[in-house]
Amino acid sequence: MTARHQPDPPSGQPEGGASTQPLPFPSTGPHGHRERMREKLLTRGPDALADYELLEMLLFLAMPKGDTKPLAKSLINRFGSFANVLAAPQLELLAIRGLGTHSVAAMKLVQATALRMQRAEVIGSIVLNSSERLDAYLTALMARERVEQFRVLFLDSRNRLIADEAQARGTVNHTPVYPREVVKRALELHATALILVHNHPSGDPTPSRADREMTQEVKRAAAAIGIALHDHIIIGNGDTFSFRRAGDL
Repeated sequence: MTARHQPDPPSGQPEGGASTQPLPFPSTGPHGHRERMREKLLTRGPDALADYELLEMLLFLAMPKGDTKPLAKSLINRFGSFANVLAAPQLELLAIRGLGTHSVAAMKLVQATALRMQRAEVIGSIVLNSSERLDAYLTALMARERVEQFRVLFLDSRNRLIADEAQARGTVNHTPVYPREVVKRALELHATALILVHNHPSGDPTPSRADREMTQEVKRAAAAIGIALHDHIIIGNGDTFSFRRAGDL
């Protein structure tokens, strides 16, 4: 009777049982790499990490095994920056080979956390005295949007932020705005002043003629019931335009 062929034992393990000596490497992957990355983060701080390393470590959370460095680098190459990866549309991320619901959820969680931390710097502050913080928050929130988004900041009598709400989303160059709806929501929130905000996906924050006309329409509708329009801010790519600061409001 012909004996059945037995596969070769794994390297470092003798035939007939488990190895009596430890294998040279517990894993055939990048040995100790994840632990070294964590130590680098905790001992030297996040500034010691390159953008791809931050993304690589973020992917650790969703991928218990494997080398995430190539994927992190390819994502930054594709979208242009770490921030752009986090802000990329969810469906676009899910379509990328190597990403799944766990990894995309982890990235969106980090994005949401960053935005809420910036928003916390604005909530409760006197918005008109915090233009730099406000611009930083709005830029992080809207600069990477690929379609126009129209938001309204509702303020109390001391010009503190009550609410920041998205009112509409449109196309790459147009968002319908209804002054009556803006004013109605202001009444519901007991707001006494407004700041309008929208983005230009083109990257150029220069207001169009339609932007100027819409600003005046909202101003008239709000003034009719005693609500002030303090500003209209347009978010571009790395730049903003403020009607108030430009003297146009």
